Amino acid sequence: MTALADLSTVVLGPLTGRPLESWQQAPAGKWTPAQIVEHLALAVEMSATTFTARRTKEPMTRRGTTLVEKLGRVFTFGLGRFPPGLKAPDRTTPPPRVDGPAAEAHFRSALAAWAAMERELLPARRRDLFVKHPRLGDLTIEEWARFHVVHARHHARQIRARLRA
Repeated sequence: MTALADLSTVVLGPLTGRPLESWQQAPAGKWTPAQIVEHLALAVEMSATTFTARRTKEPMTRRGTTLVEKLGRVFTFGLGRFPPGLKAPDRTTPPPRVDGPAAEAHFRSALAAWAAMERELLPARRRDLFVKHPRLGDLTIEEWARFHVVHARHHARQIRARLRA
């Protein structure tokens, strides 16, 4: 299993014990902690659902990567950072108003779906099942897990910054 199991602590830990209003704190034009948690839930859920839907597909081979995808992989997997200036894909953009407890429940549910998918598909489909990331190209289950860890840590820093404001 992956470090995704630790993400509930990384992401939700700073919000634990805080008043519900804390979930809605954000500078103008920025996502609130509730929206960030919902965004992460949508991303994890979508990749877990896609891998699960592909579980019966024949073994796949990775498509070639573009220069932009290669650079994105260096930032994400090599440096553990996100390339600057990226905008979330529409499918993972949270609505304007998100309830904190609902986002938390969705995030925990998405992590549980990911864990179930991993139990079902690993190690048998470790090297021959891919889901395309919009900026990194075809990724395996374990590469997606690494992406989600880097992604969640990136957004956890934003949550902590919102709570300090």
